[in-house]
Amino acid sequence: MSLTIIAVLFAAGFFSGVVNAIAGGGTFLTFGALTLAGLPPIAANATSSVTQIPGYITSTLAYRREFAKLWKSAVLLGLVSALGAVGGALFLISLSNPSFRAMVPWLLIAATAVFAAGPLLRPKTSGESHPATPLGLIIQTITSFYGGFFGAGMGIMMLASLSLASGGDYHRLNALKNFLSIVIAAVAIVVFASAGALSWPHALVMIPAVALGGYAGVAIARKVPQGILRWVVVASGLGLAAYYFVTG
Repeated sequence: MSLTIIAVLFAAGFFSGVVNAIAGGGTFLTFGALTLAGLPPIAANATSSVTQIPGYITSTLAYRREFAKLWKSAVLLGLVSALGAVGGALFLISLSNPSFRAMVPWLLIAATAVFAAGPLLRPKTSGESHPATPLGLIIQTITSFYGGFFGAGMGIMMLASLSLASGGDYHRLNALKNFLSIVIAAVAIVVFASAGALSWPHALVMIPAVALGGYAGVAIARKVPQGILRWVVVASGLGLAAYYFVTG
């Protein structure tokens, strides 16, 4: 890798951590940077999943008090999330790069639409939590399949699926979402690593940058309106989709 590529990857990782800490959607930036660095689409997608782990872990730790009260629900939801993530990751590596590349712009448009509609999809109730319902578990499994396969916009989708699966207020759902994101990413990483789909040199450049960005995002959140960052991410998603349409 050239110094320019290293700088681009580090910057993308840093800003990915920032936007994940504030509004979500950092996967758009890491996936896009890895694509520009020359990685094939499947390797870029798989490697992007690795880079998000530090942010998921720090977010879960930030919710450790809330999480201590809901670990029983987390175990069951974690099992179905792992199952879905395995299926999604295996489906990804079963595809050829040309096949996946043809799907990418449409996936990006769909994920961007979900991300843009995030404020509408987020649960607004502070109702009581309840044991996970069968329908909610099925929806969470489907969401996890998507997370293992592609992942962009997964956080917003998971907040919606968890509101159906077990209910509760926003912070409870967000704590569960962060933990389950670790499960999904970890399972997918095992599958991707076993298949040789990861580029560790690129990941090792971005991982510390994502961690630093996640830490800095807390301070930035107090100064930059979330709406501005949200539309930056939307523009990035649409720009990437246009790039894949033009170059496909």
